[in-house]
Amino acid sequence: MNENNNKWIHSDRDHRIIGKNLKLFTFSNNVGAGLPLWLPKGTIIRSNLEKFLIDIQKKSGYEMVITPHIGNKKLYIQSGHWNKYGKDSFKPIETPRNKEEFVLKPMNCPHHCEIFRSQEWSYRDLPKRFAEFGTVYRYEKSGELHGLTRVRAFTQDDAHIFCTYDQLSKEFKKVINLVFYIFQCLGFLEYKVRISLKDPNNNHDYIGSKENWEKAEKIILKLVKEENIKATIHYGEAAFYGPKLDFLIKDSLGRDWQLGTIQLDYNLPERFDLYYRGKNNEKHRPVMIHRAPFGSLERIIAIMIEHTKGNFPLWMVPDQVVILPISDKYIIYAKKILNLMLNNDIRVFIDNRNEKINKRIRDSENKKIPYMIILGEKEEREKSISLRCHGIGHIGKFSYIDGIKNILSKINF
Repeated sequence: MNENNNKWIHSDRDHRIIGKNLKLFTFSNNVGAGLPLWLPKGTIIRSNLEKFLIDIQKKSGYEMVITPHIGNKKLYIQSGHWNKYGKDSFKPIETPRNKEEFVLKPMNCPHHCEIFRSQEWSYRDLPKRFAEFGTVYRYEKSGELHGLTRVRAFTQDDAHIFCTYDQLSKEFKKVINLVFYIFQCLGFLEYKVRISLKDPNNNHDYIGSKENWEKAEKIILKLVKEENIKATIHYGEAAFYGPKLDFLIKDSLGRDWQLGTIQLDYNLPERFDLYYRGKNNEKHRPVMIHRAPFGSLERIIAIMIEHTKGNFPLWMVPDQVVILPISDKYIIYAKKILNLMLNNDIRVFIDNRNEKINKRIRDSENKKIPYMIILGEKEEREKSISLRCHGIGHIGKFSYIDGIKNILSKINF
């Protein structure tokens, strides 16, 4: 992420201000700095992003898993995460048992390694693709916290693929295509790809053998070339267990943000003694791919807010439609429209406050609700709706059936 991304941003795009105005999330000193609280409308946006990715992952053969928010400190010592992130982690949690310590998890991958290790696999079972929206914890310094983009608790759209060496190229390329598809659906059409390799002059910050690193880096360079991806090479930016591809999107202000990442790992399978049975019934070590297209739900939502000024895609917004009857005389007709829309899974509500219609329209505009349905005497008599679009105004009068179809046609990404 560009260090200047958070500086000098105008208030009409600042995700902290928009998030407060749209009642998406909040923070509480009583809960703790850097620990976001998701309000009902923000939870809908977050849940829609989760559903969006879950649906894509199901089609690609991923299986959802759930792991605890804590783990034994020994787990992270074994994986190397304690040595790497211990200074940035919360202090271990002691139990009544002597010398037993648990840690708020800084990463999901050790847990997924243990899931793979929980049973014996044949080469016929691979690849195994475990996905999780796993919340992790890092102790960021107070001065470095910034809205949702820098927090102490964040949820990664994490997945780990365990595959044979022969499956590696195909699996890695499938993840690349998945990342590009997600960027397209979210409206990020400009992006850069960065190949992050180990610092050749520094072995201290990395785990694993020289042979594993050379093999992993050679494969990533080969796959990027085969896919005709323009990428820059950055030494010293690899994960401590393997090289990676990082994807940086450009937002509507021209700022670069790192989102997706795909990491190739020969080392954690060795540390956790992971294996599968090959055709010869001998033990073979799987290769591990780490991937997170969003990076984290918190950051992607913050970026989406600033990219769109809070005008989310229709499929993502908490309230897609508001029905505005001109007076209480048209409440029965408004409820009929409401029920038809609810039956079509449209997120809709009626605003029948004791306010003039122009005031309620302005309020709906300020809330960035994509569609407004105005109902009066003529609409009730003609069984029609008058449809307004946020930021555009009146777009026409339709039969209520055609109006609902019009909105439904625009909801899917």
